[in-house]
Amino acid sequence: MSEKTPVPAPAEQLQEPLRSEAAVMAEARRRSRRSFIGLGLAGLVGLGGWKWLISQPEDDGIPRPLRKVLDANGRLSHAYYKQTRLAPEFARSRARAPRKNGTYGLKSELDPDTWRMRVQGYGTDKVQEFTLADVQALPKVEMVTELKCIEGWSVVVHWAGARLSDFLAKYPLANRSGQPFDPRNPPADVAPYAGLVTPDGKYYVGLDQDTVLHPQTLLCYEMNGKPLTPEHGAPLRLVTPLKYGIKHLKRIGTLTFADTRPNDLWAEMGYDWDSGH
Repeated sequence: MSEKTPVPAPAEQLQEPLRSEAAVMAEARRRSRRSFIGLGLAGLVGLGGWKWLISQPEDDGIPRPLRKVLDANGRLSHAYYKQTRLAPEFARSRARAPRKNGTYGLKSELDPDTWRMRVQGYGTDKVQEFTLADVQALPKVEMVTELKCIEGWSVVVHWAGARLSDFLAKYPLANRSGQPFDPRNPPADVAPYAGLVTPDGKYYVGLDQDTVLHPQTLLCYEMNGKPLTPEHGAPLRLVTPLKYGIKHLKRIGTLTFADTRPNDLWAEMGYDWDSGH
C-alpha cells in the first residue's frame, strides 16, 4: 500500500499570488499613460477631420461632404416613402396641444380676413389666390397622428383640413396641361417638386411629388377640434405626418411648383432635405 500525495483544494489551485503595492502602482501608471495617449490621438484625429470638413466647398449652406451624407439619408428615407404607407393613427382621447415651438414666419401681423393662399401654377407665371373658405369647401379630412420634432419630443394631435391632393385635383395647378387628374395615378406632367413659403418669406419648405400627393398631407385649419391659433399657423398650415415637424410649415402664404428641389430653410441649416422618418 503506497502513500498518496495530498491534492490541493480548488480555491487554492486558482488563487494567484498577491502582487506588491509597488507593482500595482506601476501598472496603474502604465495604463493611465496609455489612456491619455489614446485620448490625445483620438482628439487630434477628430480636430484634423473637423478642420478638413469645414475647409470643403459648401453645398446648400453646409460643407459638401456633410451634404452628401444628408442626401444619402434623404434618399434612404424617400425610398421608404410610399403613397400606401400611412402614419399610425390614434384615439382622439390621446390628442394633446403641441408646444408653441418656433416663430419663424409668424412674427408679422396678419389679418385673417385679408389672408389669401397664393398659388403659382406649374410652368406658368399666373398666380391664383384662394381664401380659407375655398379650402374649407373641399372634403374635410380628420386624422389623429403623432407630430415628431427633430428636438426629440413628439405629441399626438387631432388635425382637420383638406388633402393637398384634393385641392390640386379640383384646381389642377400642379401639372403643365392644367387638366384635372387623379392624384392616385398622376400623369407624367405633374411637377416633381413643390415649395411653400410663409407670407413674410421667412420660412420655406420644399416637398417632393410623393409628399404633395400623399393622402395624409393636409392643408390644415383645425387642431384638436378648434381653429388654428396664430402660434400654430392660423389660418392655414401644412401637416404631413411622415415628415418631421420642420416640414409642417405654419401660416401658408405661397405655394409654387418646380422642376428642381425648392429652397428649404432647415436643409440650409444642416438637416437633410427630405426630413422623413
